[in-house]
Amino acid sequence: MNEKSIVARIANGVSTLDPAQWDAVAGADNPFLSHAFLSALEESGSVGARTGWQPAPIVIDGPDRRIAAALPAYAKSHSQGEYVFDHAWADAYERAGGDYYPKLQIAVPFTPVPGRRLLTQNPALIPALIAGAESLAKGSGLSSVHATFIDEGEVAAFEAAGWLIRVDRQFHWHNDGFGDFDDFLATLASRKRKAIRKERAAALEGLTVRQAGGAEITEADWDAFWAFYQDTGARKWGRPYLTRTFFSQIGASMADRLLLVFAERDGRPIAGALNFIGGDTLYGRYWGATEEVQHLHFEICYYQAIDFAIAQGLSRVEAGAQGAHKLARGYRPVPTWSAHYIADPGFRDAVARYLEEERRAVADDIADLTEMTPFKRG
Repeated sequence: MNEKSIVARIANGVSTLDPAQWDAVAGADNPFLSHAFLSALEESGSVGARTGWQPAPIVIDGPDRRIAAALPAYAKSHSQGEYVFDHAWADAYERAGGDYYPKLQIAVPFTPVPGRRLLTQNPALIPALIAGAESLAKGSGLSSVHATFIDEGEVAAFEAAGWLIRVDRQFHWHNDGFGDFDDFLATLASRKRKAIRKERAAALEGLTVRQAGGAEITEADWDAFWAFYQDTGARKWGRPYLTRTFFSQIGASMADRLLLVFAERDGRPIAGALNFIGGDTLYGRYWGATEEVQHLHFEICYYQAIDFAIAQGLSRVEAGAQGAHKLARGYRPVPTWSAHYIADPGFRDAVARYLEEERRAVADDIADLTEMTPFKRG
């Protein structure tokens, strides 16, 4: 394909695109990039004009008129549900007399999971994808474009295009070939090992754990989980981001990539967590409870996830954004990346200076946290 002949177009949504073609460029490893997940967000009303996440996927078609490259993109009228916070940038830009919104977000909505954003099997198309996002911003008068939770391997491509790189950190658990949970515990310092065993016993006293995946997941399970999700969403965000319909849709279209974990008292669910199963990673996403039980969050979200990952031979557990409390449970600090295109040169320079200082602070933070991990020394 001649570079001059490459044309990027904006689709009305991922749901309007051919599922097989989208998944061919997205790959199979990350469930959040799948046509099933992204189209469920749209069709359930979880994203759209009403929510301030207007789907605007950027697509490059090949000579055969099939999708050759794509970006999951959204026109945003706010900065909610992103987990890479730019509220201070918006305030500064608007105090200077500019309109920060709308902006373009290259991301998976409400999902702080690292992964590819430049979706193509042809590396030669990557510069055209990035240029397509810039052209959309310029042509629509957008202040900026933000590609969040990009894969580490994409950083160089965005840097080469002149985008600003931002670094943050999360906590991920790594499977070092463990045979079972006790193998993992054996790598921890004695005091930490005893603390985790005590936590697990206390959390499950009087309760049973039930895991459901695939065809085992029923609408009654989704009803129970919805109650948990609503409670957490109301406390964290004021209102839940996702609709009830969304959960039924992913239950129908991608059940084999889902794991629900419930804590039950006398057969009645009182807490639950939803995980997504990737190629080599278990992704913990949503959690909630209708009873307060000490340490139950750690058991259902973290320890059950580790048990499952070991049993299935998965390499990692990613349990979402933030949460330094994960450190004591064997989750290690790792960097995450985002890339930012700022249209205004003066504002871009100010953001660049800020990011330079922030990157140093995050690197220091990761180094300090690494020293605090509960693993045996020497």
